Amino acid sequence: MSPNSSEKQSSADVPVAASPQPGPVSQWLNQQGFDHDALEPDHLGVEQIGVEALFLQVITAALKSNGFDYLQCQGGYDEGPGERLVCFYHFVAMAELIDGKRDNLREVRLKVFLSREGEPSLPSIYGLFRGADWQERETFDMFGIHFEGHPHPKRLLMPEDWTGWPLRKDYVQPDFYEMQDAY
Repeated sequence: MSPNSSEKQSSADVPVAASPQPGPVSQWLNQQGFDHDALEPDHLGVEQIGVEALFLQVITAALKSNGFDYLQCQGGYDEGPGERLVCFYHFVAMAELIDGKRDNLREVRLKVFLSREGEPSLPSIYGLFRGADWQERETFDMFGIHFEGHPHPKRLLMPEDWTGWPLRKDYVQPDFYEMQDAY
């Protein structure tokens, strides 16, 4: 078929994207019977795994028992207006590195994809990693993702009476906000 042809391509002619190859952590989770999605590694080669909100705590506990003993970072981002919100957790196996059991750092990033409709929520991992405290609060404050079971579920950066979620791409900044008793 020539490039200028007006004929339509059949669906058989359209290349299908190959699913990502599961990394070592994804393979281990498969062996343990955990349902998840292997995602493409990030630009640094860090393995990324998609999990359902329902299974977040269980998979996090399994990773912790497999040596991922440090929550390096937790955060969120917005894929765009009308798209999903994403909550991510970056885990590192620090003890292995410190104890000299390994020469390279094992790390993995879990991602939970949430609908922006209603009140997006997922279970808190504060009970497994105390370092999730302020990180989950910041994600709530900026994106409106609720963390069920979090001991301090309130805003961290914005005033308590602030309306909206400032880092959502569909956020409309108020024209005026008067701070009471700021000093």
